[in-house]
Amino acid sequence: MVRLPLSPAEIERGRRLGALLRRARGNRSMLDTALDAGVSPETLRKIESGRVATPAFPTIAAIAAVLDLSLDDLWAEISRPDPARQAGSDRPARERLAS
Repeated sequence: MVRLPLSPAEIERGRRLGALLRRARGNRSMLDTALDAGVSPETLRKIESGRVATPAFPTIAAIAAVLDLSLDDLWAEISRPDPARQAGSDRPARERLAS
């Protein structure tokens, strides 16, 4: 199976997802969170670090349930436009300013 490269928007959404999960986890240990969600601590670490930008829906649903996050709220948060980007542009602001 061939996986297509992720778009810059997908990569950024994965980073936002990871940051949101880290914030929601707070002081709770990664190990406890992962085990309660039924995923490996390594999987949770990769998601939180943004290394897995497009995790499986059941994985995110399980982690969100453990962290008491609404999937609707989670999606709304990670799919907001990046304020550093202009509407309709995939280039970061620093690249637009340099051109």
